[in-house]
Amino acid sequence: MKKNNLGTGAGFVLILVWCLLPVAWIISLSFKSPEETAAGSPQFLPKDATLQNYRDILDNPDFLDALRNSFGIALIATFLSVVFATLAAYAIARLEFRGKRAVLSLALAIAMFPVVALVGPLFDMWRTFGLFNTWPGLIIPYMSFTLPLAIWTLAAFFREIPWELEQAAQVDGATSWQAFRKVIVPLAAPGVFTAAILTFFFAWNEFVLAISLTSTTGSRTVPAQLSYFVGPDPFNPPYGQLATASVVVTVPIIIIVLIFQRKIVAGLTSGAVKG
Repeated sequence: MKKNNLGTGAGFVLILVWCLLPVAWIISLSFKSPEETAAGSPQFLPKDATLQNYRDILDNPDFLDALRNSFGIALIATFLSVVFATLAAYAIARLEFRGKRAVLSLALAIAMFPVVALVGPLFDMWRTFGLFNTWPGLIIPYMSFTLPLAIWTLAAFFREIPWELEQAAQVDGATSWQAFRKVIVPLAAPGVFTAAILTFFFAWNEFVLAISLTSTTGSRTVPAQLSYFVGPDPFNPPYGQLATASVVVTVPIIIIVLIFQRKIVAGLTSGAVKG
């Protein structure tokens, strides 16, 4: 038993080091000067740690605009996707109608569709409709790919909620909408926040649509904007600034994930049925 525990612990430590080593390297790189990053074989820890990269990034108006765009587009896409997915998943889980399996299959097929195949048609359509290089021009395709995944996630949660709870609320005088809003949605809170996390991650990290459907910093998100950090020449990219931008972008994500995890735990406890 002790040997098994020792092997499990060693494997866990090995996987943890393997996963966190690139993150530690990026953080270390963000504190190095351009002269040190230009060296042939830089050491892991910076010789002379500096905050100049962070000052340069936070003083870069293009990066700040991209950060604002990423937050705005990701939050709007997440909110709309979760709202629509909640209503659609409830209908799929509770109602019997012809073509239910076809709807779920179509949703899954859309989620699996390659994003790059839509870049060309969307580029032409958005330029025709005036949506190119705008927030809606990114929010709409983001929702197209996040809605199916959110619907599948939420439908599974709604199926696990006892139908009797909603019937009991209606017997007590609640309307169907009140029973759904005050009974079903709180019980499905873990699924709602899980769908929100998945949607936000997709919108925050998406690169192909962001680089193809934007042309200025007016709506370009952070992943697309980082591709324009080219440095003074092609042979000397600003590794330190790229690493610093990655750290700055990752910190809000970590905070948001921690907040959502607490909400998930709260949803699980509030949804417990007391006998």
